[in-house]
Amino acid sequence: MDLDFKPVTAEDMERLSPFYNLRPNKACDSVFLDCFLWKDYYHVKCAVSENRAALWLMEKDGQTSTAMPMCKEEDLPYFFNQLVEYFEQELHKPFYISLADEEAVQYLDLDPAVFEVVEQVDLKDYLYDGNAMRTLAGKKLHKKKNHLNAFLREYEGRYEYRRLYCYNRGEVWQFMERWRQQKVEAEAMEVSLDEEVMGIHEILKNCPVLNARMAGVYVDGQLEAFTIGSLNELENMAVIHIEKANPEIKGLYQFINQQFLVNEFPDAVLINREDDVGMEGLRKAKMSYNPIGFARKYMVRKR
Repeated sequence: MDLDFKPVTAEDMERLSPFYNLRPNKACDSVFLDCFLWKDYYHVKCAVSENRAALWLMEKDGQTSTAMPMCKEEDLPYFFNQLVEYFEQELHKPFYISLADEEAVQYLDLDPAVFEVVEQVDLKDYLYDGNAMRTLAGKKLHKKKNHLNAFLREYEGRYEYRRLYCYNRGEVWQFMERWRQQKVEAEAMEVSLDEEVMGIHEILKNCPVLNARMAGVYVDGQLEAFTIGSLNELENMAVIHIEKANPEIKGLYQFINQQFLVNEFPDAVLINREDDVGMEGLRKAKMSYNPIGFARKYMVRKR
């Protein structure tokens, strides 16, 4: 089987972009930047098959896995089976997808006698109404609007929202180091914190060739919040990959959250703010923004 899997690089953006948005998919990995952010952590490799699909291989803790093919919906069964054969005939390993998007799982309607399909409940992405997130209108978001207004009052004349570019990466690195130290001191360090910081560094080093939208908030001239997002054009959905802010500045998270969408994604119908990785604090924070739904994900394993 002629599949040439190679490590993903920033230069692959142009080559692989045409395979995104070919079929419905509301998960965060429906945009290239999510794959790029975690490429080193999961040792991501990609192969283009027949110029019609992007296929994936990942490895973590000795477990080889793949993802649902990036292809047209009607081609899903063909390339899914191609991956199954590749695992069996070339890798001689059991076929395994750790995070299959709900749309693909529903379309394939896999035989339960052949494939085990289990929802990964803690890894579902949170979906929000774009207009509600930009306006924070209504009773359910009243507390968020209050936090935002408190920030605007307390820091009036002292804050500035700015779109960020490649030449800002030194400031972002300094901010990330301060944020990381606060995080480590404040709570037990999450398993993926170092890897996430590494991914952010990779994005900043390669931003000239990546279609990333970045912004920051400066308070008293110093960068105090930073965010990265990208757009799934087919779903008209903004995916917020990174959002970091100084937790000691009340209302700053609400401000950058809202302003990033107002300025960079003014027409996005859906907002994907990714998953909560099973952390109770993150779950409460994401639920507090009143999600309108979830992008559910599934483990798929051949029996």
